[in-house]
Formats: sequence, structure tokens, C-alpha cells
Amino acid sequence: MNKKVAGASSFMDQSNREQDAPATLVPRLRFPEFRDAEAWRLETGSSLFNQINDRNPQPGLPVLAITQEYGAIPRHMIDYHVSVSEKSIESYKVVREGDFIISLRSFQGGIEYSKYHGICSPAYVILRRHGMGCAEYFIHYLKTERFIRILTKNLEGLRDGKMISYTQFSALQIPIPTLAEQQRIADCLSSLDALIAAQARKVDALKSHKKGLMQQLFPRDGETQPRLRFPEFQDAGEWESGYLDNVLIAVSNGLSLPQSADNTGYKVTRIETISAGNIDLEKVGYVTTIQDISSYRLNIGDILFSNINSVAHIGKSVYVDKHYGLYHGMNLLRFVVNTHKCDPKFLFYLINTSGIREYFRARANKAVNQASINQTELGKTFITAPTLPEQQRIADCLSSLDAVINAATQRLAALKTHKQGLMQQLFPSMEEQNTL
Repeated sequence: MNKKVAGASSFMDQSNREQDAPATLVPRLRFPEFRDAEAWRLETGSSLFNQINDRNPQPGLPVLAITQEYGAIPRHMIDYHVSVSEKSIESYKVVREGDFIISLRSFQGGIEYSKYHGICSPAYVILRRHGMGCAEYFIHYLKTERFIRILTKNLEGLRDGKMISYTQFSALQIPIPTLAEQQRIADCLSSLDALIAAQARKVDALKSHKKGLMQQLFPRDGETQPRLRFPEFQDAGEWESGYLDNVLIAVSNGLSLPQSADNTGYKVTRIETISAGNIDLEKVGYVTTIQDISSYRLNIGDILFSNINSVAHIGKSVYVDKHYGLYHGMNLLRFVVNTHKCDPKFLFYLINTSGIREYFRARANKAVNQASINQTELGKTFITAPTLPEQQRIADCLSSLDAVINAATQRLAALKTHKQGLMQQLFPSMEEQNTL
């Protein structure tokens, strides 16, 4: 470490354990061909990367957005709408393919990589590798939770809105194996990334298929028959129209009780409990009371509906498909459906069609911090439905598709969890190195 780096501020100081790392720095998991290879070494950020401040871009380079999800990517390729004046572009920095970028939120999501030649805001720190090394190895390591912990641990006091400087980065120690082992690790993780990306595309394709199918299975605005009907209902005639109130036995508010802070008592639903059309049991609340709250217990067939939230989330709902041992909490309405008139699951899908959701948003009372729709407006929602057998056929079809989507989504989550665990094994823990 040179004198300039050694003399940096406390932001640059790592623990004595890291500074005096033994020569036996190795990961818990190594590929067979490297099990007897030399130990890893520690290199400072400054020995691996130079800071780049090229502010002389050639005309026509795209403006890059620096994102945690996509890395550095041209703004026009994602939903990123920020106007940039010609004058401000004059101060923008040039980013070349293969550069790394320290972004404002690097202490949350690691350091980003660019596959594009473009320009970015002068607020960002541009890093360019020098010497030997595998770019893909650094792409993976600089996004690991382990590296992010090093950032947050050793850059004490760093807060949202404050950038990690090159001076601070330059003193961080990064574990480096031989070039061959770097490449082997990178190939493994990149292959896993390809599997994750393929599974994500499958999930997106299934969701798009469901969206298109719902557009066909439910009538469009002003129409009384859908574009697509199952064979046994081809000659069943027009759907009947009426108000939402006509198919509900009751619409009720949840328990108006303060939630306990120690996660004890009765489990109650919250807005956060509704997640992607499912009930997330990790996001329930708790209340304690001596009163009888059995009437608030959720039953199979109930529908929970968000009527107070941001405008975009008005109408967010979930169908209660089994006994969760949950009680109806605040800020969600509970629909109890008259099963002689309407299939509850069919109604759940119906109120999630784009036309009905748009009605809810249009009727919402938009306050400063949140929006809401009252029960009277909800009751006036105009709906169109077929006979009960056709309702059940539609609900069964969409439920089966939801099961496929949920299975694919769980598979995606499992792949991501596997990658996270694998990375913890493939990269050495600097905190554990003295015990190796």
C-alpha cells in the first residue's frame, strides 16, 4: 500500500484482522482443480482500478442510467425519464464498455458494471481495471453481500445521499485468486445467471399469457360477452349485468386495534400482507385483546381489498384460499360473497381485470398522502357475470394458471437463493480468515 493510500482518513481503515491477513486466505468451496492451489491474496482497490475522469465525449453517445438491477444501461432501454440539457451534457463523464461505476447507492447494491460505451452524470465515480484480471470475476464479487458489508462496515457514517469516493474505495481490500480460478468462478456464476434470466423470462411470459387470457375471458367495456368462451358455454347467451353490492353479503372493515410491537397475540392482515395476489405470512401484524374477535377470523372464499393506499394500489386484493389462522386487520376491506349468486374466486379475478381496476382508481378520493375509495362507491361498481357454472369454469382455468405461475416464481426464488449461498462459499470471508 502506498503512502497516499495508507494516509487516508478513517473511512479507509479496515480492522487489524483484515490489514494483517494471513497467507491462508481461501474460500470454503473451491473447484477440484484448485483445491491444492495457492492461497488467495488481498489487493487494494487502487492496485486494481484507476479512477477515470474523461469529460470529452464524442457526439452521439447515449446517456447511461446507473441501476442496481441492470448496471449501467442506456436510459432509452428502461423506464427512466429524466431530461438532460445540452449544456449539462458537456460536464458528463465518458464510460467505456468494461468500466465499473460507484453509484450513489453502492453501499446498498454494490458497484455497477457497464456493457455500453456512453456518458453518465459527473456525480458518479468511474473505475477502470488495470493489469491482469477477469472482468466477470469482479462483476460478481463487487455485487456480493459480503463486499457490500465491507463497504457499510468500513465506511462508517455513510448515509443515503453521500457518495463513496475513489479515495475511500482505493483502500478497500479485495480477495483475488489466480486468473484461472477467477475465470472458473466467473463461468460458474455466469452460467447460473443465465439460468436465472431464463427462469425470469418464463415467469414474465406466463404472466403475460395470463393477462392476455383474462382480456379474452372477460367482456370488454360496454360488451356483455367475452371474446373467448369454453366450448360448453358457446351458446349460453349474454352475461348478466348488475352492481357489485348485489353479489356481496357483507363488506366490513378490519380490527381497529393497535398492533403489538413484540410479535405476540393474534395474527392480523395488513396491506403489506397482500403480495402479488397471495398472502405473505411473513408480513402479518399482531394484536392483543381480551375481546371476542372470532367474527374477524378469515374464512375460505373471503376477498381482502385495499381501499386505502396510493392510487396505483387501490383495488389490490387477495383471495383467501385456505385457513391461515389470520384475522382481518385495518386498512383492508373484507368482501363476503353470496355464493348463490357468484363464485368468490371468479369475483376475485373479475375485480382484477383492467377495466374494473381503472374504475376503482378513477373513483378514488385522492388526498395528499394517500387515496381511498369508500364502500358506497365500491358497491356501485358495475359488473358483468355469466351463470355460476361458467364462472367456476373460468375461475378454475385461471387458478390452474396461477398455480403454474407460482411454481415458476418459486423456482426463480430458489435459483436466486442458491446463487446467494454459492457466492458465500466461492468467495472467502475476510472475517473468518484468522481461523483458516
